Amino acid sequence: MKNDRLFLDTNVVLDFLAERHPFYESVAKITSLADLGKVTMVSSALSYATVDYFLSRAIGAESSKDSLRKFRVISEISGVDESIIDKGLNSEFIDFEDSLQYFCALQAGCSIIITRNEKDFKKSVLPVMTPDEYLQSLDK
Repeated sequence: MKNDRLFLDTNVVLDFLAERHPFYESVAKITSLADLGKVTMVSSALSYATVDYFLSRAIGAESSKDSLRKFRVISEISGVDESIIDKGLNSEFIDFEDSLQYFCALQAGCSIIITRNEKDFKKSVLPVMTPDEYLQSLDK
């Protein structure tokens, strides 16, 4: 297995940390691969803020931070800087937040975007897969 650099979109990180079913199991398998050093997971700084917003309402602010701290140990963070903002503002993406995620993935040298909203990344030059599709690709 090659060491894929996987960019996890916000919805996938939230699926994992909030243990949202039926999506949790496939993301948990990917995070296990990251924990074993078989893949590298990357998320944007923007995702951390968004996930905390939703997670803190569900499980409380301190529990949310604890979950994000644990996630941080097994993942890298791609920053959002003025270059990313400029690229997003001038891109053909309809949704600005999706454009920021996309350009963070490119900046971080990711090989695949993992999301449940594949339609949001129609303009991507990177392969875009759901967690299940990615896991199935490993079996081939």
